[in-house]
Amino acid sequence: MEKYADIIKIIQNNFNTLSKGQKLIAEYIMNNYDKAAFMTAAKLGETVGVSESTVVRFANTLGYDGYKELQKELQELIRNKLTTVQRISLSKDFSDYENTIKQVIKKDIDNIEKTLKEIDYHAFKEAVEITLEADNIYILGLRSSSFLAGYLGFYLNFLLDNVKVISFGPNDIFEQLLRSTKDDVIIGISYPRYSKRTLEALNYGKEKGCKIIGITDSLVSPAAQYADVTLIASSNMLSFVDSLVAPMSLINAFIVALGMEKKEDITVYFEDLERIWKEQSVYDTNNKNNNSKD
Repeated sequence: MEKYADIIKIIQNNFNTLSKGQKLIAEYIMNNYDKAAFMTAAKLGETVGVSESTVVRFANTLGYDGYKELQKELQELIRNKLTTVQRISLSKDFSDYENTIKQVIKKDIDNIEKTLKEIDYHAFKEAVEITLEADNIYILGLRSSSFLAGYLGFYLNFLLDNVKVISFGPNDIFEQLLRSTKDDVIIGISYPRYSKRTLEALNYGKEKGCKIIGITDSLVSPAAQYADVTLIASSNMLSFVDSLVAPMSLINAFIVALGMEKKEDITVYFEDLERIWKEQSVYDTNNKNNNSKD
């Protein structure tokens, strides 16, 4: 089973193959997923009038190893749709500072492992090629995704010409995309809760004929619907803070891949930059470990 798919869509796609009892479970989850996400298998069975074993078989039929795995997917779906205040109410595992740091870092590790396991290498290669061939590269990410967009833009400006990070400012987002054409690419970064403005801008770019590269959490996310190529990085969260560690890692890989393609071109460029940085004392030359560009 494709783990990136929305569990509600999985249920809908398999509905006709379910038994009578399983259809009762399916209908209840589709109509009350916010309640079902926190029910035990026994409680869910009791609620819809079937046995606990029927609930477990229902999860197996959908491709899950067990009910707990299905329940986890439901809870992640809920977290992606809840408001910030509602997310806080779900944060019940942070009993102390030690547990908090362990739980949060473990979740980030899980997100990276899931991203690595499910990455589409063909899509990744295609995204690199589209970016290299584009006349102009527009990077779009708003709200919490703006940090990812800024980071990607910072490094791409070292590698490529005509890189523009779209942001809120004196000019409206659509004004910043006004001159975009079919020869350009928009890299749209969008994570739950998906910014409506980002989606509107991607739709605008699509109408202008731009190629769209989506960086998001799922192939069924709103941003993926506009993308010619979609790169998936998991962002499952534990609380009100968005987990952007896996998306950042994916963006790092994307930058490195582009850098390898432009290696010969950028070598001279970086030599000039190093000379300028030295002349202008940009970095602390007394620190032997100082080799970053921040």
